[in-house]
Amino acid sequence: MAGEFGAVLRRLREKAGLTQDELERRSGVSVSTIRGLETGKRSNPRMTTVQQLADALALGSGDREELLRAAVPGRRGGGTGETEASAAEADAAQAGTAQADAAQAGAAAVASPAVPPPASAVRAAPTEAAEQLAKAVAARWQREEEQRRIQDPYPLPVRWKAASEELTDHWANILRLPPGVPSGPLDLSGRLEGIAETYRSIPSGRLVVLGRSGSGKTVLTLRFVLDHLRSRTPAEPVPVIFSIGAWDPTAVTLRDWLTEQLTRDHPGTAAPGPGKVSLASALVDSGRVLPVLDGFDEMADGLRRPALEALNATTLPLVLTSRPAEYAAAVAETDVLTSAAPIELTALTLDDLDHYLPRTTRKTDRSDPAAGAWQPVLKKLREPSPDGSPAPLATVLSTPLMVALARTVYSDTPEHDPAELLDTERFPGVQELEEHLLDNFLPTVYRRSRPGARGWDPERVQRWLGHLARHLTELRTPDLAWWRLGHGLRGSTRTLVTALVTALVIGLVDGALSTAFSGSPAGGVLDGTVAGLLAGLLFGLVHWFTYTVTGKDVQPSAVRLRIRGRPRSTKWRAGSRLVIGTLGGAFFGSAYGFMVGLLRALSLHAGPAAALETGLIDAIVFGLVFGGAAGLSFCLLGLLETPLDIVSAVSPGSVLRADRRTVLIQLGFWAPVFGAAVGLGAGVVVDLLQGHLGQLVMDPMSSLMLGTISGLGGALGYTLTLTAWGQWCLLARVWLPLTGRLPWAVAAFLDDAYQRGVLRQAGAVYQFRHARLQSRLARRRRRG
Repeated sequence: MAGEFGAVLRRLREKAGLTQDELERRSGVSVSTIRGLETGKRSNPRMTTVQQLADALALGSGDREELLRAAVPGRRGGGTGETEASAAEADAAQAGTAQADAAQAGAAAVASPAVPPPASAVRAAPTEAAEQLAKAVAARWQREEEQRRIQDPYPLPVRWKAASEELTDHWANILRLPPGVPSGPLDLSGRLEGIAETYRSIPSGRLVVLGRSGSGKTVLTLRFVLDHLRSRTPAEPVPVIFSIGAWDPTAVTLRDWLTEQLTRDHPGTAAPGPGKVSLASALVDSGRVLPVLDGFDEMADGLRRPALEALNATTLPLVLTSRPAEYAAAVAETDVLTSAAPIELTALTLDDLDHYLPRTTRKTDRSDPAAGAWQPVLKKLREPSPDGSPAPLATVLSTPLMVALARTVYSDTPEHDPAELLDTERFPGVQELEEHLLDNFLPTVYRRSRPGARGWDPERVQRWLGHLARHLTELRTPDLAWWRLGHGLRGSTRTLVTALVTALVIGLVDGALSTAFSGSPAGGVLDGTVAGLLAGLLFGLVHWFTYTVTGKDVQPSAVRLRIRGRPRSTKWRAGSRLVIGTLGGAFFGSAYGFMVGLLRALSLHAGPAAALETGLIDAIVFGLVFGGAAGLSFCLLGLLETPLDIVSAVSPGSVLRADRRTVLIQLGFWAPVFGAAVGLGAGVVVDLLQGHLGQLVMDPMSSLMLGTISGLGGALGYTLTLTAWGQWCLLARVWLPLTGRLPWAVAAFLDDAYQRGVLRQAGAVYQFRHARLQSRLARRRRRG
């Protein structure tokens, strides 16, 4: 049947005079999928795909029926012998609904046993994951909308109009029309509550939202996601917001970056999916994710052109937001976003302010319920100016961002009088007014106490938030990730601090345990010093080569350890862990053994040749012992790991807690297993090599001490240098507070800033309330 469908599709495509590339542009189906269907390499095409191809080919009823008949096994031309199941399935397929896939699978199983059932199971895994993802995304952004007080007392009236023709692609491309069919522009004007309908009216599924700074683009994307999910059918993709400002198109492809971001915000999508790829990759590749790319203007200047070219290289439906100037500059360098319909947000009017601001203040006159602090200000703004130009305050309050700041500074603080904003000597222009609102936002929100929250010194808060803003500006990303807070330091400094703290911790543990076993404080101090320095050096080198040299981040764990109740679909992948653990352990053990043997021989006044021989022998013994123990421990960890649920991570705090729990469980598992393997393995290796390398000595007490110290030391070194939570503890909880850059209670401070509206949550990371606020804080920090 797959071959019949491919032959029919190829014949109809050639009849329409289209190449595979042209059919891709019209239908939105990738050329690799079309090629696979025509050659028979891809079987059982989805009904949504078949309908897209039929629409793009502009097939008549007869040709459409032939294509559907070839795609659906057992479907006949409507004769009396057609089964009820086939008829029901075909009608559902013609409608293009999600139920069509299920009907197709059921009918195909009855009418054509030759079709392999695993294909349906393969499609079911991403489909089920998409439904879980939709629920998680809806719950997340519903909470975020409540936190941002968007509905209090009601959303500001964000409106838009069609953008200029210079930024718009050909309407025939946007409408997906066949050649020769006349086309005209769509009416794209609308309001906030109609954004989902506006998007669905665009056949290409590509929308660009343009608006000046603070005009409400981010709020619009949030509203779009919630409204789209409320009316979404199972056949439609799940809208997911991605902060595109963090994407480097010159280093990572769009699909790979979307997969990484999806895995970061929803660790459960790291679970294996069909075709030996992750669920995140399967969701992105199968078109079940609708990327909502927020903040194109926040990308570095040199990255916008390659980003736009990369977006044009795909046919993915998407929503892109940007400031008009940055988008227009990128378009001038390359081209418009192919098949995208752009809209531009319009300014708020004085009528909007009259309706909104008075309802955000307390009533001051019981005899006149409408009276309030904003009434005289708004009345003054309606008075004509001598030159006919709008008042600076009216211009400032034409964006939702500045209205929200003005509400915070004046409406929510009764002792502040908004009439001072009319003082033209103090605020002669728009810039002075905006800077005043931005600068007074933090003192205002931190002046109010929150129930159950600690009091923060406003000056220190300004310094801490300034450090974070400058940190993000230097990293060229809007995403404030707790596992990247240490990246505010230079790579060499970060590695040096990691090595020194690791050496100190392991040295103290080794010294205390050595003293307890041997009863000699001097020997314990010596052994702890040697072990600590060597461990710090080796773990520091591992951290340097693993992360600093490669430029990679220490990512939070996307798994948890589970012995009972493991999902049946979980794949036990321990082979790679065995190899990596064995090689890493052998390297560490060889270096450690060589240094210990060399120092021990030199302390006994042995000659250079004898000391070198002793060091090499110990290097062989310890390399075998540590290599085998590390390989076994990593192998067992791999066997017990199972992916997190898709809905498990909904905030930075939950990701931090999940990673901490996983790391502590790994620490509790690693220490005894690795220690026991080292202690027992030492005796076994000594017995096997006895005589081959000379007279070797390893008594039971030495094996016990070696195993205990190695277990704890290895677990602590691994935790501090190679896990996200370990680096968080070492850098964000110790070093940065010690140097005054952050408070000691970093997690509580970030959560409090979120509760006060200074930060917002975007999945697993925080972001500043607005890029303007981040930029202002960063500039003030640099001046300071």
